[in-house]
Amino acid sequence: MTAFIEAASPHVMNTYGRVPIALARGQGCRVWDVNGKQYLDALGGIAVNTLGHNHAQLVPALQEQLTQLIHTSNYYHIPLQEQLAAKLVELSGMSNVFFCNSGLEANEAALKIARKYGVDKGIAQPEIVVYEKAFHGRSIATMSATGNPKIHTGFGPLVEGFIRVPVNDIAAIQAATEGNPNVVAVFFETIQGEGGVHPMRIDYLQQLRQLCNERGWLMMIDEVQCGMGRTGKWFAHQWAGIVPDVMPLAKGLASGVPIGAVVAGPKAANVLQPGNHGSTFGGNPLAMRAGVETIRIMEADGLLENAATVGAHLRATLQRELGSLPGVKDIRGQGLMIGIELTKSCGVLVARAAQAGLLISVTADSVIRMVPSLILTTTEADEIVALLTPLVKDLLAE
Repeated sequence: MTAFIEAASPHVMNTYGRVPIALARGQGCRVWDVNGKQYLDALGGIAVNTLGHNHAQLVPALQEQLTQLIHTSNYYHIPLQEQLAAKLVELSGMSNVFFCNSGLEANEAALKIARKYGVDKGIAQPEIVVYEKAFHGRSIATMSATGNPKIHTGFGPLVEGFIRVPVNDIAAIQAATEGNPNVVAVFFETIQGEGGVHPMRIDYLQQLRQLCNERGWLMMIDEVQCGMGRTGKWFAHQWAGIVPDVMPLAKGLASGVPIGAVVAGPKAANVLQPGNHGSTFGGNPLAMRAGVETIRIMEADGLLENAATVGAHLRATLQRELGSLPGVKDIRGQGLMIGIELTKSCGVLVARAAQAGLLISVTADSVIRMVPSLILTTTEADEIVALLTPLVKDLLAE
């Protein structure tokens, strides 16, 4: 067996519990480490590498862009920004886009939009409804909106102005906000990622849209992880036939080049004005080209359909091989965003899977998460199941 790396660099901050491998190159859904060992990548850079690794059309486009412009700043018009914004408006049915560099930044901007939306209406202390088990980032504000107490520990005091409710319970949100004139927005992930791959039900999303309409709230949907075709539609909320007022994006939008975006509908599009918000790197030509090319290739290659078809096959095969085991609590998700919840902690599976040649993650302590590239084939999906099944069985037998 190829030797793993024994220790982390002494010069890099110790902020990650890393798997002891160092990856050197990739092709499609496979990567190789510095020792030449091959892995099937079922994590896709945590839902980032939409087109896999070393894509034959994306790489030359980025190389061309590098020879033209990488960065100019937002003092100037950037044609590629307008091109990508127009495409996102077309795909979402919304109206305007702000570009930044990450999902955290996109979510932070969404929170600022909600607060200013409230202040502009005369609400001095705006409040935002958020959810149990949610994850929106690690800045002070997005961390405060996040529903994981472990992430809060050591970083108080948290930002005020959040009301937390359980998912898929319309009565709970009605009760939590009854008679409160300060509520300005509801903020949630269509499918919670870090929280354990928990989908919002279609009927709940529709009820929530109606509630926001009735009460004048912004519906803000964090599609950072579940958006950009991962579920078989461009954005996961589209399965419910609704349109949000604010939608943060990032991860898969540029296939690995850092990017973030906030897409806004008419209710929210003009809340931020010059001087209210900005970004030095946000919307730079390189990231914009990556976004434009990613969407173009996704459309040309039918990757939404592939995500739906291969994702359904992967989930069905996992259900067949693992679903009846006593220690498997649930297999859930949509498209190529799948969680397998066990009845016991399973963090050890990350390193064991890597030893077996498979890259996965474990989130919420007991949920195996798979968010592979949208180019995954049914043959590769079967290989994932073949590699993972014995590992899960062995763990459950311990």
